[in-house]
Amino acid sequence: MRRSEINRRIAEAEAFFESMKFRLPPWSSRSPSDWRGRYAEESEIVDNMLGWDLTDFGSGEFDYVGLLLFTLRNGRPGRDAKPYAEKIMIVAEGQVTPTHFHWSKMEDIIVRAGGTLVLQLWSSTPVEGLSEAPVCVRVDGALRELEAGSFLRLGPGESVCLEPRVYHRFYGESGKVLVGEVSSVNDDASDNRFLESAGRFPRIEEDEEPLRLLATDYLRYL
Repeated sequence: MRRSEINRRIAEAEAFFESMKFRLPPWSSRSPSDWRGRYAEESEIVDNMLGWDLTDFGSGEFDYVGLLLFTLRNGRPGRDAKPYAEKIMIVAEGQVTPTHFHWSKMEDIIVRAGGTLVLQLWSSTPVEGLSEAPVCVRVDGALRELEAGSFLRLGPGESVCLEPRVYHRFYGESGKVLVGEVSSVNDDASDNRFLESAGRFPRIEEDEEPLRLLATDYLRYL
């Protein structure tokens, strides 16, 4: 992805968060130069990869295959005692996050506002394929058994709990969706199993200076 596109998407996201009255931490709006020299006091932000995260999963087509996230809090096993993580995400209408599961992470996906979030769900086989067996999830605490590959639609206020090794893909319907995620500790570098090859973090063409730093940019600037 070009940095100019990333900058534009982040500016659009800031406006959308504002319209939804969802407030990000004050440091979310820092310029790159404002980050320099802050590591000693803000190592948790850097080490635990808090902040802006935007990816096209290697597709080159962010509008169709992509996701914008902001990690609000996260632990790091062996470095701190925090066992939980939280993200806020923007899922555009028709914008797909590819089929994947997590080996370790359990997560609640919560529709906070906006349109409808559509999830397609499968159990996984012992060799990490798609299972034809029913998949069991809890929707707002109520157990649901769904046929393999079923679609689950969640409107504002609704949520689903996804246990490890449950394959899921999702996209927005009826407009942009403001989606929360509350989970056990998140490690995007090693805990994503994509059904088909996908890149979790984008390759960036630096055609202009960053508007905001992505979580993967910190070490270059600090």
